[in-house]
Amino acid sequence: MTSSHAPEDLLRELAPQVLGVLTRRFGDFATAEDAVQEALLAAATQWPADGVPENPRGWLVQVAYRRMVEQVRGEQARRRREDLAARREPTDRQYAPAADDLAADRDDTLTLLFLCAHPALSPASAIALTLRAVGGLSTAEIARAFLVPEATMAQRISRAKQRIRTSGIPFRLPEQSERGRRLDAVRHVLYLIFTEGHTSSGGPDLRRVDLSDEAVRLTRLLHALLLDDSEVTGLLALMLLTDARSAARTGPHGELISLTDQDRSRWDRAAIAEGIALVTHALPRGPVGPYQIQAAIAALHDEAPTAAETDWPQILALYEVLERHADNPVVSLNRAVAYAMVHGPVAGLDALAELAADPRLAGHHRLHAARAHLHELAGDREAALGHYRAAAERTSSQPEQRYLLMRAARLAGNASGVGPPASPGSA
Repeated sequence: MTSSHAPEDLLRELAPQVLGVLTRRFGDFATAEDAVQEALLAAATQWPADGVPENPRGWLVQVAYRRMVEQVRGEQARRRREDLAARREPTDRQYAPAADDLAADRDDTLTLLFLCAHPALSPASAIALTLRAVGGLSTAEIARAFLVPEATMAQRISRAKQRIRTSGIPFRLPEQSERGRRLDAVRHVLYLIFTEGHTSSGGPDLRRVDLSDEAVRLTRLLHALLLDDSEVTGLLALMLLTDARSAARTGPHGELISLTDQDRSRWDRAAIAEGIALVTHALPRGPVGPYQIQAAIAALHDEAPTAAETDWPQILALYEVLERHADNPVVSLNRAVAYAMVHGPVAGLDALAELAADPRLAGHHRLHAARAHLHELAGDREAALGHYRAAAERTSSQPEQRYLLMRAARLAGNASGVGPPASPGSA
């Protein structure tokens, strides 16, 4: 932890840690989040003028603590909740900040992850709540990740907070017997946070490094806690193998560079070696799950000396296995592209046509981008041009939009339709 970060990044990093401190102290997640939000607002107002405190997390904890006391007392006075008052009567003894309870050097983020993955919540609600409370994503960003309207996601998060408030569960890591039921949601939350960091769903930047770095950090913590869980190992491997390509994904002006066109000498070989070692260790030792399979696919991309030497038949076989594990239209789309790389673009377009009826994918920019790429490979310049433009209209990521429009402009300016094809894989 260091205060050398930009204030906005620092506040996002500190928010779940401060929330964990207050939730552990008071046992009221919903009210604690309100208090933390007020503390963050105070920091955003004061720090630019006064400077970042020497101990920024301790500052936030103390401010949020005071707001928490005020909120709990006000709620009790207004609503006279006898049962809540019996548990949290605001006596000086109860609200005196214990040094251990408000310790500013203790990170409760991992415990908070498990709280947000409480079995009283649906998996979708648990993931959404954790993305908001731990990942620092806005409701709009979470809605885009789930492909649902923002109002729907706001209601889901609000209901999830109320379920946490009334659950009465202690704020601590779950017992070993409980972890299996809650671990699936925790893993998926970390995956979504990493994905949003690796390729931001909106805004001017391709990446949100704070989110991807935080996802890796939390997954390392989870891996240290659950060394024998092969899917946690696979998830960490997937993140490392994917993040290893980050330096080569953008050009000098922030433009997106496709996987095919990346300078592979810029890939992080240490991260690749660690990721390959992790997935190699995990695959033979436990039930094979989707994160291990995705890590194996990422490893095949990373191990290929050039794009032309990519082992597409093996990647296709892994996507077919992955599709049986995960009911995810994006997995099916990636499988269709891999199918095209093995059997030709026309066969791939036929596979994509079957996915167009899926309401989760119909009209999505990724479907249009995949169709554009395969039409370009098949030599159908006009169809490729139309789908590149359609994809650019539908993405909220400005770097992706610029890349897709660049592909379209290149085709429009090339009457023969001959030119370097777009990447078959993601950047």
